[in-house]
Amino acid sequence: MQHLSRFAPLAQRYDGFIVDLWGVLHDGVSAYPGAIDCLARLKAMGKPAVLLSNAPRRSYVAQKPLRAMGITDDLYTGLLTSGEVTWRALRDRTDPFIAQLDRRLYHLGEKADRNVFECLSFYEEVDRLEDADFIVNTGPSAERGLTDITPYMPTLQRAVALRLPMVCANPDLEVIRGGIRAICAGRLAQVYETMGGKVRRFGKPDPAVYAPVLDMLGLPRERILALGDGLRTDIAGAAAVGVDSCWVLNGIARELRENLRAAEAEAKACGLNPVATLAELVW
Repeated sequence: MQHLSRFAPLAQRYDGFIVDLWGVLHDGVSAYPGAIDCLARLKAMGKPAVLLSNAPRRSYVAQKPLRAMGITDDLYTGLLTSGEVTWRALRDRTDPFIAQLDRRLYHLGEKADRNVFECLSFYEEVDRLEDADFIVNTGPSAERGLTDITPYMPTLQRAVALRLPMVCANPDLEVIRGGIRAICAGRLAQVYETMGGKVRRFGKPDPAVYAPVLDMLGLPRERILALGDGLRTDIAGAAAVGVDSCWVLNGIARELRENLRAAEAEAKACGLNPVATLAELVW
């Protein structure tokens, strides 16, 4: 594992890139310095970059804040979110877990993320868990709080008692938003499972989420590099599909930037071997 200070050597070494959003390109509020420049340089070199995010919203919705941060559509080849993958799974109903679900869903998350089941006439959203057949979990809400799972425990406990299956639209456990560590849908799902609930997650590190991304890149896997800040999602997911990875020690891995030996030990303990680390995405 190399420890690099700049992205340029990796840009020369590979022909296509799978790039995470949170912790690599931005912190949920603004783009990281240098990230836009790296995308622009890759574009100038004719090297495609596909953005792959565990954002619990549809791809077209995720594009809007990117544009506001200056990450314009022309800087990347494609974008796929776990929310988009969730929406497609709910639409197609070919996934065995989804195929067993009935019509009535309870949404756990921000109202703005209801787009993960929009325009799907098969389903009916209900306001009470007691009326639901399953849960769509897009994460915490500002109303209940973004940093502590405690306010969600009564809902999770009641849902377990009702034996409601959960569809999780974001496997991430946490994210850094504007410097604050916040919990994600994956954390709610993790706790739900420990309580006995059944969960189906859509997004990294599931190998299935990489298939459309690899199609967009159209390159041999050995010529592709994935960049991400999540060891158990970005790095593990890349390994699962035979793609090299670079662990960006920003976002949720920021505390490891000053302790690279600890980073190596953590990756080894997970059975992972990214080709390199970067403190941040700069050319």
